[in-house]
Amino acid sequence: MIRIVIAEDQRMLLGALASILDLEEDMTVVGKASNGEDAIRLVHQHKPDICIMDIEMPVKNGLDAAEELKGSGCKVMILTTFARSGYFERAIKAGASGYLLKDSPSEELATSIRSIMAGRRIYASELVDEAYGEENPLTEREKEVLQLVANGKNTKEIASELFITAGTVRNYISVILDKLGVSNRIEAITRFKEKGWFK
Repeated sequence: MIRIVIAEDQRMLLGALASILDLEEDMTVVGKASNGEDAIRLVHQHKPDICIMDIEMPVKNGLDAAEELKGSGCKVMILTTFARSGYFERAIKAGASGYLLKDSPSEELATSIRSIMAGRRIYASELVDEAYGEENPLTEREKEVLQLVANGKNTKEIASELFITAGTVRNYISVILDKLGVSNRIEAITRFKEKGWFK
């Protein structure tokens, strides 16, 4: 019997997932959590085989919880609406055995759980394509400038830190916005974060 803990902050979805999985003859849901903190506690308490984890939850998000559960003997499968390569890369680093999107067909969930229990890794194909298909378009210097922008530095501060003129900083920023296909600094930082390109 595959023992499962589910962490999902939307109550209706949490109940639905538990019901779907409890219908499977070889599966039983031993715990339901609405945040990452509870998920960790339930995993330690019930010693399940696998924890199905949403990402964006209150108290502690699913990726932080997955990182904490690394090496606990419980496999983690991320189930989220977010097809973001930055999240996907973090999930892989945290040792997640699966990363599925919530719009996947429900029968895929049970099949994926069985595959993970058999030692395979199951990742949504669109994420794998995106994560390995898109290179960071910025040069080292442009990344450095964007990192300083993300750290809250203004043009003048960046110029003095990198020993270049304010005009050069502005040029770098307009090239960065152009390469990332965004219209302002905030969008550039958000885009870069979503792609998981910040070191």
